[in-house]
Amino acid sequence: METLATGYGLIEGPVWDASRGLIYSDVTNGGAFCLAPDGTISQVIEHRRGMGGMALHENGGIVVSGRSIALKPANGSPTVVILGDDPEAGRIGFNDITTDAKGRIYAGALSFRPVNAEEEPKPADLYCIDLDGSARVVGQDVMLTNGLGVSSDGGKLYHSESRRDRVRVYDVKPNGDLGPHSTFAPIVDGIPDGLAVAVDGSVWVAIAYGSRVDVFEPDGSLRRSIPCDLPMVTSVCFGGDDLMDIYIVTGSGDSGREDAGTVFRMRADVAGVPVAPAAVALPKGP
Repeated sequence: METLATGYGLIEGPVWDASRGLIYSDVTNGGAFCLAPDGTISQVIEHRRGMGGMALHENGGIVVSGRSIALKPANGSPTVVILGDDPEAGRIGFNDITTDAKGRIYAGALSFRPVNAEEEPKPADLYCIDLDGSARVVGQDVMLTNGLGVSSDGGKLYHSESRRDRVRVYDVKPNGDLGPHSTFAPIVDGIPDGLAVAVDGSVWVAIAYGSRVDVFEPDGSLRRSIPCDLPMVTSVCFGGDDLMDIYIVTGSGDSGREDAGTVFRMRADVAGVPVAPAAVALPKGP
């Protein structure tokens, strides 16, 4: 396993851009960065904190989470809010996001701030943002939403539910709606965080405070665990020209440092499922 970049607070939201490299955020310090194949690092989004999830958009911008689901345009134009918060409905922000093959966005809402230990945990909903830009609830009673990923055939959605120590799975309907969830895999000795899906149906789950990535078979049984030098493993992402590089990112928790957020890379024995760019329509200006 190679160390490619370090010195961040809490890395999240890794997404592979075939034309640029790995894009990732620093939740606590703010900003998003691009790690190019030649190892150079550039900042692609400034200032914004709390970006737990990111997705490319077909127009060249980047969709990010935080207080809202929003588009950061490639040309530096003002941020476009796609789905805002609604505190009265218990929606104060969003964490991980992903897309399906058609470009719909799945976004997990937050009803409490996970970094505030004094706040009482409350469940929240899972949203689907459709191609016309409309949003609807497709999953409920999620106790701290995290990683999301769609199977290669589009028929399954995997979803880390961190405060219940499990990965959920849903059947996906042709219109993007979801069937009832079931437990795909319980997680022990750590917290399920970001995840990625491989073309053989395996599900790769970052285990925060578990110093590892767990790889599950399509039936939910554990195939292998990949150890990591840092305890707070926050997310994973397939990348490289053949999508057989696995990028593993971390935060600083339990490391004894505040700048231990690191990007690691290793070769996988299977390729990842390509994650399509978002294709949702954007709200029109006044």
